[in-house]
Amino acid sequence: MSKPVVTRFAPSPTGYLHIGGARTALYSWLYAKGRGGKMLLRIEDTDRARSTQEAVEALIDGLTWLGLDWEGEPISQFSRAERHKQVAEELVAAGKAYYCYCTPEELTQMREKAREEGRPPRYDGRWRDRDASEAPEGIAPAVRLKAPFDGETTVYDEVQGTVAFPNKDLDDLVLLRSDGTPTYMLAVVVDDHDMGITHVIRGDDHFTNSARQVLIYKALGWDVPSMAHIPLIHGPDGAKLSKRHGATGAEAYRAMGYLPAAMRNYLARLGWSHGDDEIFSTDQMLEWFDFDAIGKSPSRMDFQKLANVNGHYMRSTNDPELMQHFKVFLAAIEDGAPILEWLQQSDNENTLLASMAALKERAKTLVELKDGASYLWATRPLSIEPKAEKLLSDEAKAVLARLTENLSDLDAWTMETTESAVKATAEQAELKLGKVAQPLRAALTGKTTSPGIYDVLVGLGRDESLGRLRDVCG
Repeated sequence: MSKPVVTRFAPSPTGYLHIGGARTALYSWLYAKGRGGKMLLRIEDTDRARSTQEAVEALIDGLTWLGLDWEGEPISQFSRAERHKQVAEELVAAGKAYYCYCTPEELTQMREKAREEGRPPRYDGRWRDRDASEAPEGIAPAVRLKAPFDGETTVYDEVQGTVAFPNKDLDDLVLLRSDGTPTYMLAVVVDDHDMGITHVIRGDDHFTNSARQVLIYKALGWDVPSMAHIPLIHGPDGAKLSKRHGATGAEAYRAMGYLPAAMRNYLARLGWSHGDDEIFSTDQMLEWFDFDAIGKSPSRMDFQKLANVNGHYMRSTNDPELMQHFKVFLAAIEDGAPILEWLQQSDNENTLLASMAALKERAKTLVELKDGASYLWATRPLSIEPKAEKLLSDEAKAVLARLTENLSDLDAWTMETTESAVKATAEQAELKLGKVAQPLRAALTGKTTSPGIYDVLVGLGRDESLGRLRDVCG
């Protein structure tokens, strides 16, 4: 019987959740959850100078927003330093590692000599077989792995296939620094082993690290977990995704108005495929996701495609759920607080909900939804855009004055009754319907574009609609 699948997401807390890391977390989550397993979260915070609690919270916030959960509490790698040190000492005792008493100056000279001779900067093994009795006084030793000189180390990868690394290129890597702190290489191996990780999913920029980690696994006599190295995400220009391409962090995509489900869909498809499908539910991803459909080449971020995917999810999300996403979005942007306050007043949330069906048909993001709905919370008298102002000529205002009278006489305020009043006004003035609807839109929203004009009238309600019309008509 095979072991239950256990994956992990192991970010360094040095900033936001990078979108590449978000995809790695998603793949780890899909692979484990789709097989009845679990994903663990490990914070690789051994670099104390760069690790911050704020960054940890930002990572957790990003994962939570994306809807990716993990088993148990996040594990701090730094808190396990004594365990890492214990394993390093065990390797020394077993003759699989040794104390290295090189000074920083000696290591610098070693690197410079290799560079002068056109060789890679490798440790020359000068303390590999020397007795500790030869150790100079006052030098705290590092612990180095005794790596094999000959042959090759093979990484069996679920995505890239079998890749062999000549052992001559993998020198005696440091396991413990001279100050007693563990290196990333040792800590990752020990943590993955102790946490029972069965599958390691990470970017293919870790491939060489994996070869070195395989050496540590073999020295310890531990099973090597299955590995899947996924290609990196590039920008639209083919270069590695960076800040110059725009948003690179999950929190930026939230502020840009994307929905979590759309981000999961898009990120899953960014490097993995299921036939020609572009849109798939999270349940479908959990059922279909596997390593064999992950491409071997980098994927390019396509912001237009992301917007189209998000537009699909905007339209297909029910209105109350979309309202909740809208509130989360508002809380994440600088100008969202006044709108959140407006939503809390009177019956305003129901007002927005009543307009949501019309608004979401015209929006690909929550930013566009906010812009499209802004007429609802605009204060009187409205600030009218220059293009809309041109629609409000004296003749148009006269027609709107007649429309205001017709609307005031309505017993009920519905889509049907307001439409009848607008059409009746157009007939009375012997105008095409657009000659009434366009200035009406300008008067009610201050813009030239909006949801359907009858949606706007019903959304604003009788009193607000008539008040805005009287502001314009004088």
